[in-house]
Amino acid sequence: MQLQIEGINKELQNASVHEVLKYFLEKYKDRVSLSSSFGAEDQVLTDLILNIDADTHIFTLDTGRLHPETYDVMDATNLKYNTKIAVYFPEASNVEALYRTQGVNGHYESIEKRKHCCFVRKIEPLQRALKDVDVWITGLRSEQSVTRQQMPLVEYDEKFKVIKVNPLIAWSEKEVWEYIKEHNVPYNKLHDQGFPSIGCAPCTRAVEEGEDIRSGRWWWESPEHKECGLHKGDKHAKRDR
Repeated sequence: MQLQIEGINKELQNASVHEVLKYFLEKYKDRVSLSSSFGAEDQVLTDLILNIDADTHIFTLDTGRLHPETYDVMDATNLKYNTKIAVYFPEASNVEALYRTQGVNGHYESIEKRKHCCFVRKIEPLQRALKDVDVWITGLRSEQSVTRQQMPLVEYDEKFKVIKVNPLIAWSEKEVWEYIKEHNVPYNKLHDQGFPSIGCAPCTRAVEEGEDIRSGRWWWESPEHKECGLHKGDKHAKRDR
């Protein structure tokens, strides 16, 4: 698999984002999916992908603790592109067990508790979403955080056993917003209120001008811990017993 990944990266090293997407959408057809949190990058990819193939599978994870503005952009996206983005929820029994063991906001108490909450609300639903998928497209960019600076265009995700494609990995924030404005792409209005990165409401806040764009996510933790486990090996997340 590693040789295959290296070959793909070499083949696509000078390709545009559109060319990268077209390559995977044509080669893998109904076994490729975009995961969207309805952030700016995911909205760019949604617009690009659905203009290449309107039947491409796009899904989101509804953790149960999203901002109202996130639901607004979900609705606006479905309407603009005449689609229905698939929604995956956490298992109710797992959320109930989470509340019994660490309460509603136990995620503030330790990294272990926060990552366990992320596992219940994000990782387990993502496992189901990627069950029949060979290629997982994400909106990751290298400048988003220290944990993403070394991510390649294409990699193999050992945790989820899929090829992971990061078409916007080399894009700047400026390029993302230029695309959104030029193509009239729906976006989360929290971006206009100082939220460059948007996740669950209890774990996201606005940032000051000049601050790191991921500093509003899990702001009580140090930068090297600021992943939920979706895009990084996670030793802290516990599984429900």
